[in-house]
Amino acid sequence: MHPGIIAAATPEKIAYVMADTGQTVTFGELEATSNQGAQLFRRLGLKAGDHIAIMLENHARFLQICWAAQRAGLYYTAISWRLQQEEVEYIVNNCEARVFVTSGERRDIAQALKGRIPNVEHCYMLDAVMPGYESWEAAIAAMPRVSIDDQTEGQSMLYSSGTTGYPKGIKRPLSGVAFGEIDALPVMSTLYGADQSSIYLSPAPLYHAAPLGFSMACLRNGIQVVVMEHFEAERALRYIEQYRVTHSQWVPTMFVRMLKLPEEVRKKYDVSSLRCAIHAAAPCPIPVKEQMIAWWGPVLYEYYAGTEGNGFVQLNSQEWLAHKGSVGRALNCTVHICDDDGHELPIGEPGTIYFGGGGQFEYYKDPDKTAQSRHPQGWSTLGDVGYLDDEDYLYLTDRKHFMIISGGVNIYPQETENILITHPKVYDVAVFGVPNEDFGEEVKAVVQPVDMAEAGPQLEQELIAFCRSHLSHIKCPRTVDFEAQLPRHPTGKLYKRLLKDRYWQKK
Repeated sequence: MHPGIIAAATPEKIAYVMADTGQTVTFGELEATSNQGAQLFRRLGLKAGDHIAIMLENHARFLQICWAAQRAGLYYTAISWRLQQEEVEYIVNNCEARVFVTSGERRDIAQALKGRIPNVEHCYMLDAVMPGYESWEAAIAAMPRVSIDDQTEGQSMLYSSGTTGYPKGIKRPLSGVAFGEIDALPVMSTLYGADQSSIYLSPAPLYHAAPLGFSMACLRNGIQVVVMEHFEAERALRYIEQYRVTHSQWVPTMFVRMLKLPEEVRKKYDVSSLRCAIHAAAPCPIPVKEQMIAWWGPVLYEYYAGTEGNGFVQLNSQEWLAHKGSVGRALNCTVHICDDDGHELPIGEPGTIYFGGGGQFEYYKDPDKTAQSRHPQGWSTLGDVGYLDDEDYLYLTDRKHFMIISGGVNIYPQETENILITHPKVYDVAVFGVPNEDFGEEVKAVVQPVDMAEAGPQLEQELIAFCRSHLSHIKCPRTVDFEAQLPRHPTGKLYKRLLKDRYWQKK
């Protein structure tokens, strides 16, 4: 399946709508504009396997450009517009993009990139023009609306968010099949019960793997997508009601934001149309998920996977209620839990999570990082720590590099964060290790309070006592600092490195 098949049958069917503005794009329009984009790429000399880079907000043309690259057999790298100029420059150069597309809203970074991305042969801008950038709209307007002769499936090549340094390009092999032969419907239908009458809400930035992947899969199969330009908790609830959303994809921080809305606000919106709320990207605190199921019903589906596409673990609400805290069982791979020497560990004992039998990937132009992700048996890891129960359900503990070693004891800060985030005065929290002369490291919490006016010694002691009432004292913060805003990516990923480095630089 692909949008062209849907367009041939029902050209006026809405492919996607921009939630804030109400701007709609039909499957007929998506087919025409993506064909024009593919024609342009061929006119520029790009062939299957070449690369383009896109740095856009959730723009009405974002998915059109991705579909143009998809049907032209290209790798397309979507870049976060929140990155600094040096980070964007690194990604564009590293992925060897021959074409770079951005927008007038990203003018400042676009200007700074001039002369610093030598591999790029053509730069385009949406909604504006400036020296060094051509109009994307004008360029495709001159192209035919028919498909190119050599359509073949392309692929996104995204970069990790860079929580531990420069991001890594995650390259998966092209399928080599003709355009339209990939069928993403089994995932949407078999796992999530979607069909062509479904309405899918995408509340996160499209440059991230899950929102882009799910949106492309929905469009491939004729499922309407509602794209939020920016996530805001109450607005998301309003759109569920307004668009009668049936399917959606979230991260746990979005659940936390919605749960911290006043009860009268939460109850104001009808969310009964929801049949499936998919979530991933980070472990979801058990009390948060319990509250979401109580509110939305047993429509939550959790999965654990990565942009690397090397494995997929999933469970529904009923399974989770019977295995609270689990992220599911493997669907397309075998999970192995190993110690630092690569030996498999027994049931219930935490270690590095490896996937065997899943998809293949490499970290682009970085054979050392690729090798570090591999087990001698050929399995691959995302660098997470977890354990299996006796029914093969997987539980995440934390990222391996976030582990705190205090007095020889291993402490995983996710457990502490999951407790603190449930405190009614905590809006967001980060826990990590800071220097301690006696123990090597000690546990530190940095909290974004609901009300910054309450930040201070009294709230600090209240939060430490609250944590100690739920966890062993060694896992609880010795001190709590307060920030008005934590550096969290819109996809839910916390840039903990930016906080942690401040404390280690003082040493």
